[in-house]
Amino acid sequence: MTHAALARLQQGLAKARTEHLARTHTVRDGRSGAALEIDGETLLAFCSNDYLGLAADPALVAAAHAALEVCGVGAGAAHLVSGQHRYHHEFETAFARFVGKPAALLFSSGYQANLGVIPALAGRRSEVFADRLNHASLVDGAQLSGAAFTRYRHLDLAQLEGQLAASKAADKLIVSDLVFSMDGDIAPVDALLDLAERHDAWLYLDDAHGFGVLGDGRGGLTERARASDRVIYLATLGKAAGVAGAAVAAHADVIAWLVQTARTYVYTTATPPLLAACLVESLRQIAAGDARRAHLAARIAQLRSGLAELPRGTLMASQTAIQPLVIGDNAEVLRVAHALRARGLWVPAIRPPTVPAGSARLRITLSALHSEADITRLVEALHAVI
Repeated sequence: MTHAALARLQQGLAKARTEHLARTHTVRDGRSGAALEIDGETLLAFCSNDYLGLAADPALVAAAHAALEVCGVGAGAAHLVSGQHRYHHEFETAFARFVGKPAALLFSSGYQANLGVIPALAGRRSEVFADRLNHASLVDGAQLSGAAFTRYRHLDLAQLEGQLAASKAADKLIVSDLVFSMDGDIAPVDALLDLAERHDAWLYLDDAHGFGVLGDGRGGLTERARASDRVIYLATLGKAAGVAGAAVAAHADVIAWLVQTARTYVYTTATPPLLAACLVESLRQIAAGDARRAHLAARIAQLRSGLAELPRGTLMASQTAIQPLVIGDNAEVLRVAHALRARGLWVPAIRPPTVPAGSARLRITLSALHSEADITRLVEALHAVI
């Protein structure tokens, strides 16, 4: 006899398949690059967050080999026991200096950082204010905190101001992606900081997709935000930085507080020290990466020009490496993705609940590894299959 709970799961899976929402794994071999070996097939990929092409860069690979001889593989313990290696400390110091904040803390992932930082800053007497299109980890962190959780329409700062003005919470926390992962647009940092100052709130900015790419590589913070004690900055390190983990930078006392109270930092084994050594080298490459960023900007402009007259689909107004092409229907976006794969191109179909119903899309992501010919090939294929 089938277990009742298992039967309900099976019904849910069947429903997802019927609605073209089921997700499946693909298996990759080899190194990260513009072309990837997927399920034994070589595909030109437009789905990576390796925006600067650092994930397999020889300098980072050499840093990993050198660190491996010094520290081995695992950290062996949590950071506050015996897991904090000199490489962790060196990276945290270098990262804080690079992004213009007094101190920083290394987490094992952006998701863990958001689950740790938000509850550390907001509790039952607090209120968290969040953009409706924030990443799932920011939503989960807010809900985990036990604070009142208020969402505002995407980039609607007038609505946010009304919500802040009406709040009776002892502590207020504004939380926003800096670059929105599915739309590619950028939050108005100084306008958010204006509201934070006016209503005595923290401002927590998740720059997962801007760090390494925006500006001079230091990410999307403005100089005013770098100088503000109320701004807490998160950079994910598995995207443009090419490695893994996430770093949070803020006032030194904020970082000291997180060391005491961020449960996803305190109660987990430290990241492998060799990854921190790689991240130190990654910061060097990002700082010297103007040519990579210029090349990426040229490919973004080329793609947008090439898709300007696309007969169907809506290319969203993004100037970042994330270029979403909205198709709308779940089955249709899968058809287009499969047609592209048949032409040797891998562009993922993104469907609800990751994006709102009716806005299924191709999430095209570009890298400094893509050539002009690569973009031309993608543009021609999209014109042929849409």
